Amino acid sequence: MKKLMTMTRQFRDDENGAAMVEYTILLGIITIAVIASIITVGGWVGARWVTLAAALP
Repeated sequence: MKKLMTMTRQFRDDENGAAMVEYTILLGIITIAVIASIITVGGWVGARWVTLAAALP
């Protein structure tokens, strides 16, 4: 139990652990933004494609 408490204190005091959490959150936000952009552009391209297909004889 003492070893677990020591490891917990070391992780809490280590700034690398905090930086890892921050970078993970930032990576998640960027991933969500990229997925949203792909969905938006895909919808726009799909609408243009349908319009073009309807305009052709």
